[in-house]
Parts: sequence; C-alpha cells; structure tokens
Amino acid sequence: MKQSTLDHRPDGEEPELKRSLTNRHIQLIAIGGAIGTGLFMGSGKTISLAGPSIIFVYMIIGFMLFFVMRAMGELLLSNLKYKSFIDFATDLLGPMAGYFTGWTYWFCWVVTGIADVIAISGYTQFWFPDIPLWLPAIGCVAVLLSLNLLTVKMFGELEFWFAMIKIVAICALVLTGLYMVITAYQSPTGNTAALSNLWTDGGMFPHGLMGFFAGFQIAVFAFVGIELVGTTAAETKNPERNLPRAINSIPLRIIIFYVFALIAILAVTPWRDVVPDKSPFVELFMLAGLPAAAAIINFVVLTSAASSANSGVFSTSRMLFGLALDGDAPGTFKNLSKRAVPSNGLIFSCVCLLAGALVIYLVPNLIDAFTLITTVSATLFMFVWTMILLSYLAYRKRSDHLHRASNFKMPGGKVMVAACLLFFAFILVLLALEDDTRAALYMVPVWFVLLGLGYRFVPRNKVLHDKG
Repeated sequence: MKQSTLDHRPDGEEPELKRSLTNRHIQLIAIGGAIGTGLFMGSGKTISLAGPSIIFVYMIIGFMLFFVMRAMGELLLSNLKYKSFIDFATDLLGPMAGYFTGWTYWFCWVVTGIADVIAISGYTQFWFPDIPLWLPAIGCVAVLLSLNLLTVKMFGELEFWFAMIKIVAICALVLTGLYMVITAYQSPTGNTAALSNLWTDGGMFPHGLMGFFAGFQIAVFAFVGIELVGTTAAETKNPERNLPRAINSIPLRIIIFYVFALIAILAVTPWRDVVPDKSPFVELFMLAGLPAAAAIINFVVLTSAASSANSGVFSTSRMLFGLALDGDAPGTFKNLSKRAVPSNGLIFSCVCLLAGALVIYLVPNLIDAFTLITTVSATLFMFVWTMILLSYLAYRKRSDHLHRASNFKMPGGKVMVAACLLFFAFILVLLALEDDTRAALYMVPVWFVLLGLGYRFVPRNKVLHDKG
C-alpha cells in the first residue's frame, strides 16, 4: 500500500491522510467502539427495566448492527478512494446526503463527547471530591487534544490501551462470576450464585414484552461508535485485509463482552437486586469481597469515557477534513499538519467539547442533562447507520458488477438492509413512548432544520472528486 505524504505536494493536489494504523490498532479501535460507556453506566438501569431478557436485547442490537458494518465494509472496499462513509454517501446518494451524513456524524460525536466529559468529571470526584467539576473536564479535553495533535499513530496507541483496560475489566468480571457460580457463593443477603437465577424469578421476561422493549431505549446507546472503524479507512494499512478482520470479529466481541458479562452479573446478583443507578460491575466485585473494586471499576469506567471522548476527537476531525475536501465545510479544515493530522479540525472539535465544561458549570442536575444528551446522540447515530444502508442500496443498483466482484459481500444483501431499516424505525417508536427520551426526539428535527438551512443558504465551494 502506497504511503500518503504531504511533502512537496504539487499545486492543486489534495492533502492526504497517512495510512499509519496497523491491524493491532484497527482491531482494538473496533473493540473499543463495540464496548460503549453505556455497558458500564447503563446496564444497571436496563437490567431493572427488562430483567434477564436484557441479554436478548443486546444480542438483537448487535446482530442488526453487524449487518450495517458489513454493508459499510463492502462499500469502503469497493473503492479505496472512499476515505469514510461520508465519501460513499456523497458519491452514491448525492452531495446533500454526504453533507447531512458528515455534519450529523460530527455532531453525534460532539454530543457524545460532551456526555463523556461530563461523566469523566463525575468519576474524578471519586478521588478528588473537593475540586470543581469543570476543572477535570477542561483537563481531559486538553490532554486528548495535545496527544492527538502528535500523530495518527498516537490516536491508535491511546485507543489500543483504553480498549485493553475495558477488555481486561470485562474478562475479570466474567471469570469472577464464573468462579462464584462454580463455588455456589452465598451473598450476605442469602442469595446463592447460580445460572438458575436467570430464569427462576419470573422467567426470562419478568416484565413481559413491554419491559423487554424498554431495554432497547438505553441499550442502543451502548453501541454508538461501533461504526468508528469506518472512519479509520483512509489511515489503515492494508485495508483489504484489516477492515474485514475487524468487522467480522464484531459478533464474537458482542457475545464475550456483552452477553457473557450480563450472564455473569445476573447469575451472581438476581435481577431484582440490581440497583438501577449503580454499576452492577462494581456490585459484583464488592460481593466477591474485593474492597478495591469500587476504585478499580471507577478507573475502568473513567478510561471507557476517555476512550469514547478520544474516538470523538479523532472522528470529528476526520469528518471535518472530508467535508472541507468536498467544499461542505470551511477550507481551513482540510489543512494538515506536517505529521498529516487535520489539526484545525481537531482544535475546533475540542473547543466544542469544552461545552461539556460549560454544561457542568451551568446545569446543577447532570443526570437529566446526561439522559437528554445520550438519547439525542443515539437517535442521530441511527440516522448515520441508515445513510450507510441507503448508500448500500444505491451501490447495488448502480454498480452491481462491483458487488458481484467483491470479496467481502454483505450477507443477506437487500433483504437484511430492509430488516435493519425496519428495526431502526421500531427503536424510534420505542423512544417516543417514554417521557425522558421523547423530549430528546423533539430536539433532533431542530438539528436537521439547521443543516437544511446551512445547505440552502450558506455559500459552499463544491469540489467534484473522481471516485472512479
């Protein structure tokens, strides 16, 4: 694979991102994207809503998103000039689709990053209860900006170690739960750890179908970022080999990191005893008699939030770079540093993330703000996933010869695209049923109205690319 370089670039030739991310980086970025902060933070609430059926909720969401990722993979590999899904949306669905997809994805990660910065400030209070909440928020953004400005490889290294911490924590939880089940551990409240805890108290669906459906509302946020591997396409060495590897391992990751973790929690702690506003991860380690559990898991969840914020800083800057190349964002965002990093986009995105510090300063009830922000984020991510699927349908219609020649065809093709689109519509209906998530749904159209006005009235310099 030819290395991109910025040195002595001929006049008029576009800057290019370097292919500096190795298979090791891509695999861990994909894992980090699949293990969202929502698993650590939201699993207590989802268990209380859905009971043991929450296991099926995570399996269904993961199953559907695997097909979205396969569609994205086939599209990216059908033309290696596609730097990310913003490029194939522009090429296959038109400039307006690319504009909406790129800016919405940028906004998704800014919103998610603000939520992560708020979370990081909260977790920091565990060790430093006396410092003002806004201070760690500013410190986190400053550290992420400075490290990401160095090299693309630095992002890969950061994400590698952030994801590794999450993996070790979840594996430790699964193994601890397994040991407690094997030894028939008895909790201080008299509960015995056993797999039968999953079905002996009201069955797998103790709250019926409505309880099962309620679990989808929060669980879907745990998967935001799963498409992150698609934004690394332009900076991945040997994408024909490394992208399929990363995407194909998603089902195994979901089984290990979601299903096994939830089974371990529910086998040790009966679902009725799971406290909605506490991390069941901490509770399980506390039951196991590990006094350092709270500090350890607090560190893990803090790094999980930092990992998500790091992903947001990376992906938003790459989206701004792609939008600027297409003339849909100010030209300054397509300028790369000497190390092939879109530094202007990085700085702008980090300034936007500082809104998290402002929210902390202005809003006393952070939980309400956090719920609102995460629901807006999940809804907008579903829009991006939908655009990936619509791009796939356009690709099959326009370039079926490329599909037939592909070595990485999406399983199920058009039928699974229809199934995924119906599934996203179903999630939106569920979000509209609850008061706290319905409020966020009302805010989403405002974003699209603003985007439409920007597309219609803000002068843009459209740049036509040869995608052939």
